[in-house]
Amino acid sequence: MIRYISESPHANPPDMAKQKNRTMKAPAMASPFEEARDELFQHIMRCGVVGSDPEHQQEWFSETMTYMTDRYPELGAEQIDELRKLGERFAQPPKKRDDTAAA
Repeated sequence: MIRYISESPHANPPDMAKQKNRTMKAPAMASPFEEARDELFQHIMRCGVVGSDPEHQQEWFSETMTYMTDRYPELGAEQIDELRKLGERFAQPPKKRDDTAAA
């Protein structure tokens, strides 16, 4: 007698893991704000903003934020201000550790 798979007494043996339906999700698209933030950080690194004089940094940020406003018209004034704050923090040199605080 031939036994077909559907007639098997062990259709789902307990020792076999059930396969879950896994759908392939499309990769998450970055929001315009995230793209602008990443681009700003790249510009900061390429242009040597970190460690430059504060007055030069302010001038650079003013010019760059004008560029970013034109490049990303979908960003509002609040988001542009937030970008600048993030960029200014990113451009600050790392803080030195105090040896007494580490102990």
